[in-house]
Amino acid sequence: MGETLFQVYRGKGAKGELREYPVEVSEGMVVLDAVHQIQARHANDLAVRWNCKAGKCGSCSAEVNGKPKLMCMTRMDELPLDEPVRIEPMKRFPHMRDLVTDVSWNYEINERVRPLTPKPRESDGTYRMQQEDIDRIQEFHKCIECFLCQNVCHVMRDQQIQEFAGPRFLIRIASLAMHPLDTLNRLKDLKDIFGIGFCNITKCCTEVCPEHIRITDNGIIPLKERVAGAFYDPLAWIWRSLTASSKKSE
Repeated sequence: MGETLFQVYRGKGAKGELREYPVEVSEGMVVLDAVHQIQARHANDLAVRWNCKAGKCGSCSAEVNGKPKLMCMTRMDELPLDEPVRIEPMKRFPHMRDLVTDVSWNYEINERVRPLTPKPRESDGTYRMQQEDIDRIQEFHKCIECFLCQNVCHVMRDQQIQEFAGPRFLIRIASLAMHPLDTLNRLKDLKDIFGIGFCNITKCCTEVCPEHIRITDNGIIPLKERVAGAFYDPLAWIWRSLTASSKKSE
């Protein structure tokens, strides 16, 4: 396939710059192969995070020609090779060096999510669930925590609202809230802790998901509807007030 020029972000923060490296492109190569070739031939000190090279660990997230992608799943033959291929770190998270960013904030948010709290077992010691209920949440468990959805979300990237947990964790909460065995009411957490109201469902998170999870349609929108019904529906508010008053009178 010939030689292609790569522009790779080097350095740290505002002091960094794009540096050019030639890459010998062969059939079947992915962007991560090209980055490894650059490391081997031109820049042994190039910092890049990767692990499985199979699209399952989520480690090699970066921006390829300005679009958030997994480098190990982005084939060279999908890119226009008649112009330089630009590789930059994810822009939402604090930059560490070269292509590596600090994503530790995501793990801090993860600790705030209350775990699954199942109902008691049946008399025979088992849990019983319907297959359709499991099918509904199965796709949410495909998340590999590449954080591309967090990176591309404009609420996090442009507005940088700290009270917003981001699509990855709204999907994790959806996997719990829609679980047929879970007993916790997570609606107040969604409103007050994870800021679901800030999401305006532009679906940019769904577009970049390498696991093709329908983040917005199947996860965030149903959760927003539940929160709206619980806290902002005037009929529901009146009903809660009436039932609360009747309980007190008893």
